Amino acid sequence: MYEDQDLAKRTEELVEENRDILDDQFAFRGKQYDAGLAMVHFPEGYGGLGGNRGQQAVIDGVLRSYGVTYEDLRINPIGIGMGAPTVLAYGSEELKEKHLRKIFTGEDVWCQLFSEPTHGSDVAGIPSRAIRDGDEWIVNGQKVWTTLAHTSNYGMLLTRTNPDVPKHKGLSYFVLDLHAPGVEVRPLYQMTGEAEFNEVFLTDVRIDDSLRLGDEGDGWRVAITTLMNERVALAGGPAPQGSGPIKELMKLWEVRKSQLSPVDLEIWRDRVMALWIEAEIVRLTNARAKQSAVGGNPGPEGSVSKLASAELSKRVTAAVVDLEGAAGMLHEPGYPMTRSSGAMSTRSGRFLRARANTIEGGTSEIMRNILGERVLGLPGDVRVDTDVAWSEIPK
Repeated sequence: MYEDQDLAKRTEELVEENRDILDDQFAFRGKQYDAGLAMVHFPEGYGGLGGNRGQQAVIDGVLRSYGVTYEDLRINPIGIGMGAPTVLAYGSEELKEKHLRKIFTGEDVWCQLFSEPTHGSDVAGIPSRAIRDGDEWIVNGQKVWTTLAHTSNYGMLLTRTNPDVPKHKGLSYFVLDLHAPGVEVRPLYQMTGEAEFNEVFLTDVRIDDSLRLGDEGDGWRVAITTLMNERVALAGGPAPQGSGPIKELMKLWEVRKSQLSPVDLEIWRDRVMALWIEAEIVRLTNARAKQSAVGGNPGPEGSVSKLASAELSKRVTAAVVDLEGAAGMLHEPGYPMTRSSGAMSTRSGRFLRARANTIEGGTSEIMRNILGERVLGLPGDVRVDTDVAWSEIPK
């Protein structure tokens, strides 16, 4: 295990040796990957040094101090946060060599193909089908709410390969080329005015069996790896005090507090103070979780951070709009196919988008179930289809 000071020194040396390519995303991040400073908790040779997740903050801090501004959540959030850990855990050596480096550099953007029109939270019941044809699988079905599918090169595809066993046991997991024949991506416009999500239609799409992650029928276990990493990624990493959504509220509070009546001032002071305290609790909880995490895949405890961060974001953005007054209701029109500009750059856009935080990556209700059952050991929900073949479940 490398000490933090060793990682800081290695990062400084990386920057000094590559100053001429700091502005070249693919080239510099490729060097970062080769140096083991990309995903430090990954094994050596795969972008890491076998450290713990929390140590990535040391590396990122040094890079920021040198003005290297590339951020994983802007470059390839799903690929880096979810795809890479899944490929590392279940991919062949060939798939690791082909994909891990390009995932980190952002040369290959990835998306997640789990939810379907009839199955969101109950993703194990999805009806899309893959039928074996020699060394290939022929896939038909429809995916929905697929973030970044319109800009992605690859997708993590979960589909049914055996309908005659219980739903969790008949799934398989594949790496899908989004440019393959039979793949069609259509935008879904959100209430923010952006088409961040998509529908993906799969019509007789052929996937080679070598692109399967995990054993045939073991797709649910592989998908859980993706989902656990997704919840950690959505919760965010260690952050400076006062950063994130609470930063905007505090800036607005400094402007608006002198304009409020004495009664409103007292009410708003209590509300802002309570949100600040909650934001600090969530920040420290996330930092502690990241620092204690070692190599390997996160467990159900990651749902704590995801749930707390999502609900906090919703409350903070609502407070910002409320504090701004009538102007907070204004929202620019338009439907650009973008992720991090347009409506997301406005207060109303961030308020509207925050609602999705409590749905994507598992709803807050699902997070509470996971924490209750798998962390606290409480009795589980009633499940009547656990031992029933998927084909026999009433549709």
